[in-house]
Amino acid sequence: MRLLLLVLLSLPFAARALAADPPAEQPVLLAPVVVSGLQPGPGMWRVHHGEHVLHVLATVRPLPRDIEWDAHEVEAVIAQAQEVLGAPTVKLRSDRGRLRSMLLLPALLRARRDPDGRSLEAQVPPEDYARWTVLKARYIGRDRAVERRRPLLAAQALYEAAIEDVGLSQRSVVRPVVRRAARRHDVPRTEVAVELEIANLKEAVRGLAAARLDDLDCFRSTLARIETDLDAMRRRANAWAVGDIGALRTLAEEEQLDACLAAVTESAIAERLGATDLRGRMRSAWIAEAERALAANPVTFASMPAYELLAEDGPLATLAARGYRVEAPGAAGTD
Repeated sequence: MRLLLLVLLSLPFAARALAADPPAEQPVLLAPVVVSGLQPGPGMWRVHHGEHVLHVLATVRPLPRDIEWDAHEVEAVIAQAQEVLGAPTVKLRSDRGRLRSMLLLPALLRARRDPDGRSLEAQVPPEDYARWTVLKARYIGRDRAVERRRPLLAAQALYEAAIEDVGLSQRSVVRPVVRRAARRHDVPRTEVAVELEIANLKEAVRGLAAARLDDLDCFRSTLARIETDLDAMRRRANAWAVGDIGALRTLAEEEQLDACLAAVTESAIAERLGATDLRGRMRSAWIAEAERALAANPVTFASMPAYELLAEDGPLATLAARGYRVEAPGAAGTD
């Protein structure tokens, strides 16, 4: 997770009309059932540096909407830990305070729309708009406001409606549990963040509203994911809930996230604001903090999105290449 995406996607979406009923021929009965109730979640990876251990929990979103996470193993690790590392984020610093920045909301709302005032139909090719129309009718309904958004944000609204329709939720299951456990056991939490200094927030927001984004790939990737990957998302969510690490490895994320991040971070406004290559910078920041914590603490707890953690060039692979011993959940040897 991104400056422009962070700002754009942080804005509240308009209330949606009821989604249309699925077509009668839709093979609903063949879709995987989304688990509910109390679930164990996955085990943790362990990274060893001598006698010191970093326990890493892979996180997934979306997750089944109605699950409860049995987090006793994570809480037990945090009770022994000297530090909790957060997942990497982007932190914005500005010359504006929070209250004054609220005055920029009208400009931010304009940033959600095409700078030339075009409708979504005018922004994307006819064949892509035809795909959008079918999916919008099913998952969003007759909401007209979404038709005035940039393709990236229209696609995000559709994605959120689609995952809700199939019983999934974007809410974080892990974060509140980790924060409560850290407070209960008086374990300090370290925020892992790439800081972006914005000298003039008002000017930056104006630039955002006028910026043109190359977001057609993001739009198409999101449509494709909704058309073909909803069942895989349910399986991925179920795999996390029941602790099936093998399934988490095989159910790889689609390229939607990369396409949408590229639309933002490769834009001219992102370059001017120093918001390029945020994913690589966040990964490097987390690895640096992990190595520091491994050197300093007998026990550290951390979390990281599964798609990032399990990547071939991700943090676990990097730490293993640097000589740390990495164990998969339930394993007794090197992963």
